[in-house]
Amino acid sequence: MDRTGDRAVIHQLTINRQHYASLVRQLREKIKEKRRGMLRRGVLFHQDDAPVHKSVVSMATIHKCGFELMQHPPYSPDLARSDFYLFPNMKRHLAGTHYATNNDVIAAVNNFLQEQDKTFYENGMKALQRHWKKCVDLQGDYVEK
Repeated sequence: MDRTGDRAVIHQLTINRQHYASLVRQLREKIKEKRRGMLRRGVLFHQDDAPVHKSVVSMATIHKCGFELMQHPPYSPDLARSDFYLFPNMKRHLAGTHYATNNDVIAAVNNFLQEQDKTFYENGMKALQRHWKKCVDLQGDYVEK
């Protein structure tokens, strides 16, 4: 992934402000479709502070969708969703393997993600929720895992 200005480039897909806003609207529709009543109770929305996420267009869309935005603390990789659970597990899985091409790496990562069952992702979200609670309880001080 390459972050440049207000966009992130991922495998030939450019995610700009408008595309990200579209994804947020799609998320709202999926929640409405699959989790009836959740929108009325309120949705906490967490994202990092990438420029595309913090753009006026993105922030307006999040607000218009009725999501309550949880602020991402600056310089807190220990609270980032992917850095906290997903990447360490994926790194352990891929450790010691050498790949000849970028496409081989992409295929290995895709295979890892597809091999994980639903509980893998649920466990990661639950662990992160406990971790965030510790951070709140410590009033933002550093949290060990």
